[in-house]
Amino acid sequence: MPTVQLADGALNYQIDGPAGAPVLVLSNSLGTDLNMWDAQIPAFAEQFRVLRFDTRGHGASLVTEGPYRIEQLGRDVLALLDALDIQKFSFCGLSMGGLIGQWLGINAGARLDKLVLCNTAAKIGTDEVWNTRIDTVLAGGQQAMRDLRDASIARWFTAEFAAAQPAKAEPIVGMLAQTSPQGYAANCAAVRDADYREQLGAITAPTLIVCGSHDAVTTPEHGRFMQERIKGAELVEFHAAHLSNVEAGDAFTQAVLAFLTK
Repeated sequence: MPTVQLADGALNYQIDGPAGAPVLVLSNSLGTDLNMWDAQIPAFAEQFRVLRFDTRGHGASLVTEGPYRIEQLGRDVLALLDALDIQKFSFCGLSMGGLIGQWLGINAGARLDKLVLCNTAAKIGTDEVWNTRIDTVLAGGQQAMRDLRDASIARWFTAEFAAAQPAKAEPIVGMLAQTSPQGYAANCAAVRDADYREQLGAITAPTLIVCGSHDAVTTPEHGRFMQERIKGAELVEFHAAHLSNVEAGDAFTQAVLAFLTK
């Protein structure tokens, strides 16, 4: 896959769709790579030039010393876009990708056409939860990542979906087992330290918020909190847990496309 050289390493990316189409950037969740969006690509690429990438610390992208910051990850996105000579774009991010989307909406809103914030929150989790996970992963290395994979199935998908659709669920959680422990821990710190609750009002791009009714990590209440503070924001809720783009599948794809193209 192609890469863009940042100041401290290479960022892995992939582009699908026609060269002249408007650009849609997809941003993965913590512990996954750009392939988490595979189900959306056929439909999205019919109408958009779809740019997806492995966030720093994930997939085939650079792994640098942590902790990371969401601002740092957002600036990686802008550097990627600048390198590809892309000025205006829409952005769809899930979970940690949604935090990156919030940062972009607050700090680079003039470049955004539309913003989709999926299964995310202005503040995700507590310091205690993240610090415990960071310590566990750094101490346990790749075995700890494999253990996290097994524990994450219940957070990422409803039990009924995981049981009925193992061919869809297992490759996604398998990404977690392959993630760099150093990169994962550094990104956990970025999520831990991000708090945009007081800055959401600065987002002016048309915004869609996507929630999963069974998401225990970033709940529908978190979604409504953002909707109340982002002027004109729309909200859609699916029968899904944390990875609604995988679990809700076509319904997710069509709802996001409808928002982006209207």
